[in-house]
Amino acid sequence: MICKIRQWRESDAPDLAAALSNKKILDNLRDGLPFPYTEKDGLDFIKAMLSAEKNDTFPFAVTVDDKVIGSIAVFRQGNIHRLTGELGYYIAEEYWGNGIMTQAVRQICEYVFKNSDLIRIYAEPFAYNTASCRVLEKAGFQLEGVLRNNAIKNGKVLDMKMYSLIKTNE
Repeated sequence: MICKIRQWRESDAPDLAAALSNKKILDNLRDGLPFPYTEKDGLDFIKAMLSAEKNDTFPFAVTVDDKVIGSIAVFRQGNIHRLTGELGYYIAEEYWGNGIMTQAVRQICEYVFKNSDLIRIYAEPFAYNTASCRVLEKAGFQLEGVLRNNAIKNGKVLDMKMYSLIKTNE
């Protein structure tokens, strides 16, 4: 399966809601997303991403055959970390294990490094999320370390892993 990342469209809200209304996905993301995730939630998110500062937020729909199956974005950090971006992503469960997210991660990193002044992109998956860790490793990210007792999710204290990809001057 070949995936492409593209700009969001308001018409993507139903597909986004379908992909994100899954507790298994929400259990691997940060808190704050509603469940169930509605089309209105999706439309609000898409509008926010379309109006975000273009040099600080790099949001894309993850698609297969132009159908939205997930989301991926890089968010510029502030202050002394202003040349660093945090990567976040997810795809619908039925597409897990097909290498799609690795393709999307490679595509967004290439885009961000080519079209911004960012020099480092990092991600912090929960340590137990071996699939997400593997996505990052296959996309060229390096494990920098384990952030012990770094998060509370679903009432549990969890470790996270810190991965990064550094811009090269090729």
